Amino acid sequence: MRGRAPAAACLLVLWLGCGGSIGPIPLPPGTGVAPGPQEALGFYSRADAFYQRLAKRRMNALETFNDAFLREYFKSKNAFFDYYADLAYQLSLAHFEKSRPHEVELQEFVFETATQAWVQVRFVGGDDRPLRPDSTSLIRRDRWELADGTWWIVPSKL
Repeated sequence: MRGRAPAAACLLVLWLGCGGSIGPIPLPPGTGVAPGPQEALGFYSRADAFYQRLAKRRMNALETFNDAFLREYFKSKNAFFDYYADLAYQLSLAHFEKSRPHEVELQEFVFETATQAWVQVRFVGGDDRPLRPDSTSLIRRDRWELADGTWWIVPSKL
Protein backbone atom coordinates (compact mmCIF):
# COMPACT_ATOMS: atom_id res chain seq x y z
CA MET A 1 0.00 0.00 0.00
CA ARG A 2 2.87 2.39 0.62
CA GLY A 3 3.70 2.69 -3.08
CA ARG A 4 0.14 3.61 -3.97
CA ALA A 5 -0.14 6.66 -1.70
CA PRO A 6 2.56 8.74 -3.46
CA ALA A 7 1.14 7.74 -6.84
CA ALA A 8 -2.36 8.74 -5.74
CA ALA A 9 -1.12 12.11 -4.48
CA CYS A 10 0.72 12.76 -7.77
CA LEU A 11 -2.38 11.88 -9.79
CA LEU A 12 -4.47 14.17 -7.60
CA VAL A 13 -2.11 17.11 -8.14
CA LEU A 14 -1.98 16.44 -11.89
CA TRP A 15 -5.76 16.18 -12.09
CA LEU A 16 -6.24 19.42 -10.18
CA GLY A 17 -3.94 21.24 -12.57
CA CYS A 18 -6.03 20.43 -15.64
CA GLY A 19 -8.80 22.21 -17.43
CA GLY A 20 -9.79 25.83 -17.95
CA SER A 21 -7.13 27.43 -15.81
CA ILE A 22 -5.29 30.69 -16.39
CA GLY A 23 -2.01 28.83 -16.31
CA PRO A 24 0.09 27.27 -13.63
CA ILE A 25 0.53 29.11 -10.37
CA PRO A 26 3.86 30.95 -10.61
CA LEU A 27 6.30 30.54 -7.74
CA PRO A 28 9.34 32.67 -6.95
CA PRO A 29 12.62 31.15 -8.15
CA GLY A 30 14.15 28.71 -5.69
CA THR A 31 10.83 27.86 -4.03
CA GLY A 32 8.41 24.99 -4.33
CA VAL A 33 8.36 21.82 -2.30
CA ALA A 34 6.85 18.40 -2.79
CA PRO A 35 4.97 17.46 0.36
CA GLY A 36 4.33 13.88 1.35
CA PRO A 37 1.10 12.25 0.21
CA GLN A 38 -0.55 12.55 3.62
CA GLU A 39 0.22 16.27 3.81
CA ALA A 40 -1.01 16.88 0.27
CA LEU A 41 -4.24 14.93 0.78
CA GLY A 42 -4.83 16.55 4.18
CA PHE A 43 -4.40 20.01 2.68
CA TYR A 44 -6.61 19.15 -0.28
CA SER A 45 -9.39 17.88 2.00
CA ARG A 46 -9.39 21.07 4.06
CA ALA A 47 -9.23 23.42 1.05
CA ASP A 48 -11.86 21.51 -0.93
CA ALA A 49 -14.29 21.51 2.03
CA PHE A 50 -14.01 25.30 2.26
CA TYR A 51 -14.52 25.98 -1.44
CA GLN A 52 -17.36 23.48 -1.83
CA ARG A 53 -19.18 25.25 1.00
CA LEU A 54 -19.22 28.38 -1.19
CA ALA A 55 -21.06 26.66 -4.06
CA LYS A 56 -24.71 27.68 -4.46
CA ARG A 57 -24.38 30.28 -1.67
CA ARG A 58 -25.08 33.98 -2.09
CA MET A 59 -22.01 35.98 -1.17
CA ASN A 60 -24.05 39.12 -0.56
CA ALA A 61 -26.28 37.50 2.08
CA LEU A 62 -26.02 37.58 5.88
CA GLU A 63 -26.62 33.82 6.03
CA THR A 64 -23.35 33.18 4.22
CA PHE A 65 -21.48 35.96 6.01
CA ASN A 66 -22.50 34.55 9.40
CA ASP A 67 -21.65 30.92 8.50
CA ALA A 68 -19.47 29.66 11.37
CA PHE A 69 -18.07 26.87 9.17
CA LEU A 70 -16.53 29.40 6.75
CA ARG A 71 -15.06 31.49 9.58
CA GLU A 72 -13.16 28.45 10.90
CA TYR A 73 -10.74 28.74 7.97
CA PHE A 74 -9.35 32.10 9.11
CA LYS A 75 -7.11 32.92 12.06
CA SER A 76 -9.05 36.10 12.90
CA LYS A 77 -12.35 37.84 12.27
CA ASN A 78 -10.56 40.56 10.33
CA ALA A 79 -8.94 38.02 8.03
CA PHE A 80 -12.38 36.53 7.32
CA PHE A 81 -13.88 40.01 6.75
CA ASP A 82 -11.11 40.91 4.27
CA TYR A 83 -11.46 37.67 2.34
CA TYR A 84 -15.24 37.74 2.28
CA ALA A 85 -15.41 41.37 1.14
CA ASP A 86 -12.89 40.74 -1.64
CA LEU A 87 -14.66 37.59 -2.87
CA ALA A 88 -18.09 39.28 -2.88
CA TYR A 89 -16.62 42.25 -4.76
CA GLN A 90 -14.87 40.04 -7.33
CA LEU A 91 -18.07 38.06 -7.97
CA SER A 92 -19.90 41.34 -8.45
CA LEU A 93 -17.31 42.53 -10.99
CA ALA A 94 -17.61 39.21 -12.82
CA HIS A 95 -21.41 39.73 -13.08
CA PHE A 96 -22.47 36.69 -11.09
CA GLU A 97 -26.25 36.46 -10.90
CA LYS A 98 -27.32 37.05 -7.28
CA SER A 99 -23.62 36.91 -6.35
CA ARG A 100 -23.97 33.13 -6.30
CA PRO A 101 -21.57 30.63 -7.88
CA HIS A 102 -23.33 27.46 -9.03
CA GLU A 103 -20.08 25.55 -9.12
CA VAL A 104 -16.72 25.92 -7.42
CA GLU A 105 -13.80 23.94 -8.83
CA LEU A 106 -10.44 23.65 -7.12
CA GLN A 107 -8.14 23.69 -10.16
CA GLU A 108 -4.64 23.56 -8.77
CA PHE A 109 -2.63 23.81 -5.59
CA VAL A 110 1.10 24.13 -5.09
CA PHE A 111 3.27 24.29 -2.02
CA GLU A 112 5.66 27.24 -2.12
CA THR A 113 7.19 26.13 1.17
CA ALA A 114 6.31 23.47 3.74
CA THR A 115 4.06 26.04 5.47
CA GLN A 116 2.70 28.05 2.53
CA ALA A 117 0.48 26.90 -0.33
CA TRP A 118 -1.39 28.56 -3.17
CA VAL A 119 -4.78 27.44 -4.46
CA GLN A 120 -6.31 28.30 -7.81
CA VAL A 121 -10.08 28.03 -7.76
CA ARG A 122 -12.71 28.65 -10.44
CA PHE A 123 -16.20 29.93 -9.65
CA VAL A 124 -18.93 29.45 -12.28
CA GLY A 125 -22.40 30.98 -12.19
CA GLY A 126 -25.16 32.62 -14.17
CA ASP A 127 -24.43 35.95 -15.88
CA ASP A 128 -26.65 38.73 -14.50
CA ARG A 129 -26.19 41.11 -17.44
CA PRO A 130 -29.24 41.66 -19.67
CA LEU A 131 -29.51 39.49 -22.76
CA ARG A 132 -26.64 37.24 -21.68
CA PRO A 133 -28.12 33.83 -20.89
CA ASP A 134 -24.71 32.21 -20.61
CA SER A 135 -22.61 31.64 -17.56
CA THR A 136 -19.75 33.67 -16.20
CA SER A 137 -16.68 32.60 -14.28
CA LEU A 138 -14.03 33.92 -11.94
CA ILE A 139 -10.63 32.38 -11.36
CA ARG A 140 -8.77 33.44 -8.25
CA ARG A 141 -5.67 32.41 -6.37
CA ASP A 142 -5.68 32.20 -2.60
CA ARG A 143 -2.76 31.88 -0.22
CA TRP A 144 -2.90 29.38 2.64
CA GLU A 145 -0.48 29.10 5.55
CA LEU A 146 0.16 26.31 8.02
CA ALA A 147 0.27 27.47 11.64
CA ASP A 148 -0.25 25.48 14.83
CA GLY A 149 -0.96 22.34 12.78
CA THR A 150 -3.84 23.93 10.81
CA TRP A 151 -4.01 25.38 7.30
CA TRP A 152 -5.46 28.93 7.27
CA ILE A 153 -6.48 31.18 4.38
CA VAL A 154 -4.48 34.40 4.37
CA PRO A 155 -6.35 37.08 2.43
CA SER A 156 -4.55 39.75 0.45
CA LYS A 157 -4.92 43.29 1.73
CA LEU A 158 -7.77 45.26 0.23
